[in-house]
Amino acid sequence: MQVGIIACSSSTIPPLKPRRTATFISSKHLPFLGRRKLCCDVVSRLPVPPPTPRDNNDEDNISRICKQDFAQENLPLTTRRTLFARLLMSTRIMDVRLLIAYALGDPSVTIEQVTPSVFSAGTLFPSEERIVKLFEKNTYSVVNIFDVTLRPQLNITGAVEVPEGNGSGVVWDEQGHIVTNYHVIGNSLSRNPSSGQIVARVNVVASEGVQKNFEGKLVGADRTNDLAVLKVEASKELLRPIKVGPSSSLKVGQQCLAIGNPFGFDHTLTVGVISGLNRDINSQTGVTIGGGIQTDAAINPGNSGGPLLDSKGNLIGINTAIFTQTGTSAGVGFAIPSSTVVKIVPQLIQFGKVVRAGINIEIALDLIANQLNVRNGALILQVPKNSLAAKAGLVPTTRGFAGNIVLGDIILAVDDKPVRNRAELFKALDEYNVGDKVLLKIQRGNENLELPIMLFT
Repeated sequence: MQVGIIACSSSTIPPLKPRRTATFISSKHLPFLGRRKLCCDVVSRLPVPPPTPRDNNDEDNISRICKQDFAQENLPLTTRRTLFARLLMSTRIMDVRLLIAYALGDPSVTIEQVTPSVFSAGTLFPSEERIVKLFEKNTYSVVNIFDVTLRPQLNITGAVEVPEGNGSGVVWDEQGHIVTNYHVIGNSLSRNPSSGQIVARVNVVASEGVQKNFEGKLVGADRTNDLAVLKVEASKELLRPIKVGPSSSLKVGQQCLAIGNPFGFDHTLTVGVISGLNRDINSQTGVTIGGGIQTDAAINPGNSGGPLLDSKGNLIGINTAIFTQTGTSAGVGFAIPSSTVVKIVPQLIQFGKVVRAGINIEIALDLIANQLNVRNGALILQVPKNSLAAKAGLVPTTRGFAGNIVLGDIILAVDDKPVRNRAELFKALDEYNVGDKVLLKIQRGNENLELPIMLFT
C-alpha cells in the first residue's frame, strides 16, 4: 500500500502570519483608549490553561472537572447591550426554526395554542348584596313627578298640559297618595289650584320595570315645610308604600341611601353617610326648615321629593335641597326628617292643609324686637280680648300715658324648649297638636313667670 504525501507549496497557499501578541499598555495611553478596547486588550493577555484530563467512568470526577472547566473558561467580554442583542437574536432564530418545522410538517414540533383564562365575576360582597337588595325593594316605591301647567294656546285645542319641571316622590299608602316637595310642583301651586285638580304627571314603575303614567291630583300642600301630597288612581297591586322609620335615633356617620330622578334619569341610587343633624334648611320655598338631615349622598336637581333611606331601607327623610354654587351636587345635601313628614302628611291628607297649634297672639318680628332692645325671646305685640291667651293672663305690648312703649310678655321657653326668637317659637309649637297643654316661661318686666295654656288653631 503506497502512501502519498502532498506538499503544500508556498506559491499557492500564503504563509500563516504569526499571532499578534498583546503589548504592554502604558499608563500614558490609558486616557486615549475606550473602555471596551481597554477591557478587550486586558482580557486577551490572560493565560488560557490547558484542558484537564477527564475520567469518563467516574461521575464525581466529571462533575468536579466540569465545574473547574466552567470556572477556568475564558468567557468573552459582555455588556448589557450585547446580552440583549444576543437574546433577541436567539429568540428570532427559534421562532424561524419553529415556523419552518411547522410548515414542513415536522411531527416532532407542535405549536400549542394557549387560551387566556377568563374569570367569572363571582358573588358580590355582603355589603354590596345588601345595598342591591335595598334598592330593588324600594325602587318601586319611588315615582317620577312632572309639574304641569294649563296654558292657553292660539288654536282650537284650547289648553294643553306643558311640563314645567320634574322631581321625585314616594308612594305613601295603597290609596294612591304620593308625597313630594312643595317646590317640585311649585309652578302649578302658584296658580292656587283647588283640591282634586291635576297639577302633575306621575310615573309609577310596574313590577315588570315598565313605567306607567298617571294624573297627579292635588290633595294638600304646605309651603312652610316644603311638602305636598298628590293622589293617583292606580291599582293596589301597582302601589308599593314605602316603610317609614324614625329619624330621632339617627347618628352622624351611619350609612344612608338616596333614590331619585336627577336630571330626568329615573331611579338613580346614590350612597353616602349622615353628615350632620338638626340643620336649618333654606328651602326653595323661601322658608327655613328646622331639624334637617345633612348627607353627602349625591343629591341633584330631580332628586327633590325622593326618599333618604337608612341601612335597613326605612324612610328617614325627604330629599329637598343641596348646598352648591354650581347647581349640582357638592357633597352637601339636605332632607326633611321623617319625624316632620309623619306629622305633616296625615294633616294634608285629612284637611288639605296643616292645622297648626297656636296661641292666637301676634308676635313681633325680629327686626322690631331688636329695635325695642329684645335680644332673647319672642315679644308679644297683641292679645285678642276674651281669647284663651287673654284668659291665661298673657300681656301685650302697649303705650304708656307719656307715649312711651311698655313691653309685653316675652316668651322664653315652651315647656323645656328654649325660644330665642319668633321663628323658634313657631318651631316649638309645631311639635304639638291642637288641644295640647303647654307651660310658657315668660319674662314680664324684671320677673320670670310660668303660665299654663291650651293650644288651639
